[in-house]
Amino acid sequence: MRSTISRSSSAAIAIVAVVAAAVVVPTVAIYRHDVGRAYERISTGSQIAETRCGPIEYAIAGEGPPVLVVHGAGGGFDQGLDLGAALARSGFRIIAMSRFGYLRTPLPADASAAAQADAHACLLDALNVPRAALLGVSAGGPSALAFALRHPDRTSALVLLVPAVYAPPSGEARPAHMSRGAAFAFDLVLRSDFVFWAGSKLAPSTFIRSVLGTPPELVVSPDEKARMRSMLERILPVKPRRLGLLNESVVLSSQSRAALETIAVPTLAISAADDLYGTFEAARYTAEHVPNARFIGYPSGGHMLVGHEVESAAAIAAFLRSAEPR
Repeated sequence: MRSTISRSSSAAIAIVAVVAAAVVVPTVAIYRHDVGRAYERISTGSQIAETRCGPIEYAIAGEGPPVLVVHGAGGGFDQGLDLGAALARSGFRIIAMSRFGYLRTPLPADASAAAQADAHACLLDALNVPRAALLGVSAGGPSALAFALRHPDRTSALVLLVPAVYAPPSGEARPAHMSRGAAFAFDLVLRSDFVFWAGSKLAPSTFIRSVLGTPPELVVSPDEKARMRSMLERILPVKPRRLGLLNESVVLSSQSRAALETIAVPTLAISAADDLYGTFEAARYTAEHVPNARFIGYPSGGHMLVGHEVESAAAIAAFLRSAEPR
């Protein structure tokens, strides 16, 4: 009897091992394929500019008036190209850089929003671009705003898209913030490419909420589902973005009120009321205090402006054209 039980147990273990291998081996193969493709993607398509602020990675797309795209958390030049693609198709020259600590741009001792803004100017100097519009997206908002304040003569227009900028923590307004879920997810991001990859595959709704700052119930159409998948995929690989991600919390938590009333360039701020990163009040507050600024606020759409991507891109292009000198 014991021999029979022993043989049965061995057989059961063997079956479990075979089943586990059947699951794990293909999963590992898919992971290696996806992450390998991600590393391949960031290894091409960009250049390094040796500037007086240090080396800065960048890429250029399109022809026309220059627009410096300042990417958000988890980004790099690749995210900047994605964010600026519609503008490149609309007759603008997109300059997409990797901010401090992202991909091939090193993290200096001073990686504040002000230092980043000065580095933006250094990149424009290296590219012989005397003046450009700034598109600051999400966590790229603070340095884009600082650029308009510190280098007004270099700024033709300022667009703040779902910007993680300052708003007073009183009344209805509150500072843009990172939710607990997002903080947890980004902590996982910093630890492992595999954990982020697996989480985005196994719990996409959780990652859409916690990482992309968007209520997942809004993501209904096939196009929007595909866009969310693409956004999550393009955060990979996370390891070369680790230092930049760590620096975001330092910059965002140390923000103070800027001299908004002194900004004299055409300014547009856009957000959605249900942005889970809380950028709506920050965007509105900024637009209310920058002279002649315009605010576009959507009632819903989350941080990814679900249902408003095409509309907001068209509004940005029209705004930038109107800001060009006649």
